[in-house]
Amino acid sequence: MHSFLSIADIPEKEIISGFFGKMIHTNGLTVAHFRILAGSVLPEHHHVHEQVTNVISGELEMTINGETRVCKAGDSALIPSHIPHSGRARTDCYVIDVFCPTREDYR
Repeated sequence: MHSFLSIADIPEKEIISGFFGKMIHTNGLTVAHFRILAGSVLPEHHHVHEQVTNVISGELEMTINGETRVCKAGDSALIPSHIPHSGRARTDCYVIDVFCPTREDYR
């Protein structure tokens, strides 16, 4: 693991249709920089990971445990472990997600 890196040097992976991520992994967490295309849908799911979604730009409609909100630049969504959540990009978005523990499935 490196002490310093540039997001520009990290290869981008399409995780699901319209969700393009650059992942940073440590032993205990994952930071995911996502570029999301307008209209892209994240189907409802849940996972063991705690998640904090930080919207940097755009509008992301999120539903967490049945509650729906439109998140805009500067907004964060807190998702506890095992809670169902989904999303839809109302515009092109840039989002930084933090997951704990590490998302091994994103390596």
